[in-house]
Amino acid sequence: MPLADQLRFDDKGLIPAIIFDAADHQPLTLCYMNRAALEETLATGLVHVFRRSKGRVMLKGETSGHTQRVVDVFADCEGNSLAIAVEQKVAACHAGYYTCYYRRYNQATDALEAQGKPVFDPGKVY
Repeated sequence: MPLADQLRFDDKGLIPAIIFDAADHQPLTLCYMNRAALEETLATGLVHVFRRSKGRVMLKGETSGHTQRVVDVFADCEGNSLAIAVEQKVAACHAGYYTCYYRRYNQATDALEAQGKPVFDPGKVY
């Protein structure tokens, strides 16, 4: 039975997917997939996502070239979310950081603060 048939997509036909670094297990991003994005991901070995803002399936890194090669795919116990281990090319975050989770909450200042420095210039065309 195909993987998509074993999962529970929401009422919009989407399933959340945590993308994480296969080597160090660092979370890179949270995205959504529809059946087509999942099937394209499995067929090509590169992460494809359903971009809700654009209403279409896109290759992660389609414009930047910062693709994610799939190493492993996991489903949670209820089959309503995925965790995908990847080899990340350059960076996952469009803001230039390796991970989208580069801001840490500082309770003393009640603010989110960037950790580290960007690994690429998001204003540069690649």
